[in-house]
Amino acid sequence: MTEHHARPARPPVLGCIADDFTGATDLANNLVRSGMRVVQTIGVPTVPVPDVDAVVVALKSRTIPPQEAVALSLAALEALRTQGCRQFYFKVCSTFDSTPQGNIGPVAEALLARLGAAFCCVTPAFPQAQRTVYMGHLFVGRVPLHESGMRNHPLTPMTDSNLVRVLQAQCSGRVELLELAAVRAGADALRTRMARLEGEGVRFAVVDAIADEDLMVLGRALAGAPLVVAGSGVAIGLAQNHGLAPSQGAAQLPPPGGARAVVSGSCSEATNAQVQAFIAAGGPAFAVDPLQIAAGADVAGQALHWAAERLGGAPVLVYASAPPEAVQSVQRALGAAAAGAMVEETLARIARGLVDQGVRQLVVAGGETSGAVVQALGVEQLRIGAQIDPGVPWCHAVARHCDAPLHLALKSGNFGAVDFFHKAFGQLA
Repeated sequence: MTEHHARPARPPVLGCIADDFTGATDLANNLVRSGMRVVQTIGVPTVPVPDVDAVVVALKSRTIPPQEAVALSLAALEALRTQGCRQFYFKVCSTFDSTPQGNIGPVAEALLARLGAAFCCVTPAFPQAQRTVYMGHLFVGRVPLHESGMRNHPLTPMTDSNLVRVLQAQCSGRVELLELAAVRAGADALRTRMARLEGEGVRFAVVDAIADEDLMVLGRALAGAPLVVAGSGVAIGLAQNHGLAPSQGAAQLPPPGGARAVVSGSCSEATNAQVQAFIAAGGPAFAVDPLQIAAGADVAGQALHWAAERLGGAPVLVYASAPPEAVQSVQRALGAAAAGAMVEETLARIARGLVDQGVRQLVVAGGETSGAVVQALGVEQLRIGAQIDPGVPWCHAVARHCDAPLHLALKSGNFGAVDFFHKAFGQLA
C-alpha cells in the first residue's frame, strides 16, 4: 500500500473576488485544474474556510450600481484577508462586461487602494475559451469583441474592443498596454517592464495574451503582486508560484442521482444556440414569457406543473433565452432592469421548485440567473469537480432548501459547445 502524506494545513495563499457566480466557478475550475485546493463561497464568507490553497468568493456585483459593487468587493477583500490570503484576484468576465461607469474600473481602483498598492495587470484572455487579447484589443474567437454577440448584450453591450480605452473610461488612474512582445520576452523581463510602468505612474496595464504559454509567463511575473484583474485564464499560471501541479483527484465528486433539468436565462448567442440544439434533438422545453410574468400570470407555477409530468426521464429545459430582437422588444415594453429582475426571480422560483420535485442534477445558464438560483436554493459553498467545457465545471453543493446534495453546473452565457446541455448530463452518467 502506498503511504499518503497530506499537505500540512496552512492559510490560503490566494483570495479571489468574482463579480458573478458563473465567473466564480469558471475561475475555481481553472485553479483546481492547475493543482490548487479550492473552496468557492456564495457571497462574503462569515466563517473560516476549510484547509485550501485558494478561496473564491462569488458575488453578484457585475451590474449593480458601482458604489454598491465597490462596497461589496471591499467587504469580500477584508474577509479574505482575515482568512490569511496574501494575493488577490478580481475575476471579471472574459468579455469584459461593463459600462462606461463600471464596474470593473471602480472596483479595481478601490481594491488597489485598500491594499496600499499602485499598479495592477489586467487581462480577460483565456485562449482555451476563444478569448484572446492582442494590442489591447479583445477577440472572441476570430472576431473583435464589438463584432461578437456581446454588442447586443441587454445590460452591458460591448461596442468597443479596445480594452485600454474601455478601462480608461472607468478609471481615474492611467491605463496603458503591455504588448505581446513584452510577454514573449519572458517573466523576468515582463516583471521589469511592469515595474517601469508603475514608476511612470501607470495604474493599470492591459496585457496581451494569445496562447496559454503567455498566461503561464504572466503568472510567473505576477508572483508576489498584490492584485490581478483578469478573467479566469491567468489562474492557470498562478499555482506554479506555490510549487503546485495539476491533480486529477481534486476534481472527483460523489456520484450523481435524481432528476435532471436545465434553467436558462442567458440571451447570449452561445446559449441561444444551445437551447435550440436541445429542442431540435427532441428535448422537452418550456419557454418563459416575460410579458406573461408582467401581466400577472403564474408562469413559475405553469412551468413547474409542466415539468412535474416529465421529470425522471430525459432532462427538461425551462428557458427565458431569446434572440436580441425579442429581448429588445421586451425591454422597450417593460424596461431593461425591470424585465431582467422579473425573469431572474421567476427562474429562481422555478429552479427551487424543480429541486423540490426531485431534481438533483441542475444546469443553470447565465451569470445573473445562476446568482439568483444559488441564492434561492441557499447554497453557501461549492466543491469544484470536472470540467464539462472550458470554463464550466460540475460542482457539488449542499443547499439549505434541499434534503439531499446537488450537482450544479453554473454556465456563463457565452461558454460551452452547442451540445453543452446534453454533454453535461452525459458526463455525469
